[in-house]
Amino acid sequence: TAEPSSDLDSSPTAESVEDNPDGGCHIYRNGYYGSTVDVVEGILEVNIIQMTSIQMTESQAENPLVDFVVTCQGSLPTDVCTVVSDPTCQVSKSMVCDPVVVTDECLLTIRRAFEEPGTYCINITLGDDTSQALASALISVNGGEST
Repeated sequence: TAEPSSDLDSSPTAESVEDNPDGGCHIYRNGYYGSTVDVVEGILEVNIIQMTSIQMTESQAENPLVDFVVTCQGSLPTDVCTVVSDPTCQVSKSMVCDPVVVTDECLLTIRRAFEEPGTYCINITLGDDTSQALASALISVNGGEST
C-alpha cells in the first residue's frame, strides 16, 4: 500500500482508489488533469409582443392565419418551433419548426395557420445550438380576427 504524496503544488490532481480482489490492497494513482469550460450566453428571454390576424376572403376563413411578432434577448436564434394546443395547454394539436435567419437584433414575425376559429394555447420556442427559450400565450381566433 502506498501513501499519496503531500506535494505543495496547487495544481488540480486526481486520485483513484481501486480494490484488489486478490490481496485486499488499495492501489493509489496520482496525476494531473485539465478541463476547459466554455460559457455561452444563450437565448435568455422570449416575448410575444404582437398578434395580428391576416384578413382573408370568405373561402379562406376555415384556416385563419395569425402573425406573431416575437422578440428575444441574448444570442440570436437559428430555429423557431410553434406548438398549438387546446386552451388548457394540455393537448397538442400541431407543431411546426422552421429555421430562421436573424441578423442584428432579435425581432421575428412568425405566421401560423389554425385549423378553425377557436381558442388556442400557443407556445413559441426559439433555439440555437446551445439554448432554447419559450413564450406562451392564449389566443382567440375568430374567423379572421384574433384577440
